[in-house]
Amino acid sequence: MSKSEVMDKYLDAYEGKISGSVICEAVDSAFGIDLDKAPILKDNAIEGSTSASGKLSSREVIDLYLQQSGEKQTGPVIRQLINKIFGVNLEGISALEGAKISLYSKDQWIVHHEKDLFVVHTGIGDIDVKIYPTTYFIEQTGSAALPEDLQQLLLKLGYTYNEEIGSYYYSNPTGEAVPDSFKGKTMQAIGKVVTESFATL
Repeated sequence: MSKSEVMDKYLDAYEGKISGSVICEAVDSAFGIDLDKAPILKDNAIEGSTSASGKLSSREVIDLYLQQSGEKQTGPVIRQLINKIFGVNLEGISALEGAKISLYSKDQWIVHHEKDLFVVHTGIGDIDVKIYPTTYFIEQTGSAALPEDLQQLLLKLGYTYNEEIGSYYYSNPTGEAVPDSFKGKTMQAIGKVVTESFATL
């Protein structure tokens, strides 16, 4: 069962009204992601809204969106909502299962397994991304560098090698979060190299 399916099962089994708290618990249970720690993207719909503490919590922001939305709160609809509020693409994360790619984002490990080969590490606000091999990859191959074919694919996408951090690095020139389409192309490039060259590792 995929993580998205686990989340759907959790929500289907819940008998009360779906709230921000229920959604946060469902995401934590299925994905191990703490949305309470995830920064909220700027949005006009929530900008002017404050709580007693002066700032809305993640759960309160989700509640606000749920109130504004007339849609039936299904798993796929809620996952789109999470992506809109936090920039956390749960469908994409679910698809990474078994891909041998670790993902660090929103100040926490989103996907992380002992035998993953490469790390995709996004910075604050997802404005920049760095990619580097895992300790497991280095131990298995004896190389601390990304494979040549992956380097070429990343260069084509606009990454450059940053010697200071020892990683391939990309920063969005607009100063905004890297779009999902770019993240998708990055994951496809890494996935292609894993499948073609390192499927047995």
